[in-house]
Amino acid sequence: MRFSELIGHADTIRALTAMADSGRVPHAMMLYENDGCGALALALAFLQYLSCADRQEGDACGRCVPCNQIAKLIYPGIRFTFPVTSGTKVSGAVKDLTCDPFAPYWRELVLENPYFLESELSAALGFEKKSGIIAVAEGKAILQKLSLASVTGGYRAIVMYLPEKMNRQTANMLLKAIEEPSEGTLFILITHAPESVLQTISSRCQAIRVLPLSREEVARALVERFGKDPSDAAAAAALAGGSIGAALHLLSEKEETTAIRELFQQLIRNLIARDFKASLESGEAIAALDSREKQKSFCAYAGTSLRQIFLVQQGMEAVAGIPPSDEAFVREAAARLGKSFCRKAMDVLSKAGLLIDRNVAQKIVFTNMVDRLFISI
Repeated sequence: MRFSELIGHADTIRALTAMADSGRVPHAMMLYENDGCGALALALAFLQYLSCADRQEGDACGRCVPCNQIAKLIYPGIRFTFPVTSGTKVSGAVKDLTCDPFAPYWRELVLENPYFLESELSAALGFEKKSGIIAVAEGKAILQKLSLASVTGGYRAIVMYLPEKMNRQTANMLLKAIEEPSEGTLFILITHAPESVLQTISSRCQAIRVLPLSREEVARALVERFGKDPSDAAAAAALAGGSIGAALHLLSEKEETTAIRELFQQLIRNLIARDFKASLESGEAIAALDSREKQKSFCAYAGTSLRQIFLVQQGMEAVAGIPPSDEAFVREAAARLGKSFCRKAMDVLSKAGLLIDRNVAQKIVFTNMVDRLFISI
């Protein structure tokens, strides 16, 4: 994975290459992303750049031995750590599990799609709908890795995916290694919830925000990297909230994408008709979507549609980017909704998405959402 193979994140790439070129690489970095927005791909490209024997014009050469090994996830100087638990592919006491027996499944998933979602990781590792942890046994395995001399003479790196899943005992075990690592040792933590990472760990890391991509960048990545149809890519990008991973997930379930669009449009029509009972029924249907990712996708799609409605109301159709399939609905809604509704509704949807992220009961979240939207209409 080279920087030139990534789409978007230009500012972050410039910051990472400047670190490497100046020799001022922090010993511990924490990349904060929304699920599926590309932090792992950035981390792999950064490690390839650091280890490359022949950097050229701000990128790794892609030909040397370290480049090839990192691209195949077999570089001996890197250990990948991620939450695990007992499941269908690997069993045993959770406290005794390390990432080693899961490594082939991790490698297969990352090589196929480095923008995977949390839910897709647990499915790939064989414990779908269960929550993994980074336990003491993995902490010991990391310390064992760091006690060995580097066979390549370059950086040794620990790439930890979801450090918020690390228990306190493991964090305390690794604290000194993160705070005072040996020469040439680098920790890269990739989190979706920095507020949930233990303060003793996060305070010792250089924080870097990996921003969501633009809708155009997501669509371009879907077409150029994953070979998706441009019209399908544009529709999925509108729903994905800047996450390539979420867009790919939606494309794998086209029926759900259509269902989300229909749910939102029906909700708006019920609100315009001032039919509170029907609006609440729409809220219950949204709450009945069978995963948190789909409910977050609804909020993302609704936010995009409200932006389009607002731009039409302002006479700025040329920059609204309305898909042909949604044009009639957007124009109808723009004509019938009040000029202040879109701004108020986007605040409501933003809060709903945040509450879903925090595992608040879905029915409560979306009933409250409908109530606040009805008041705003």
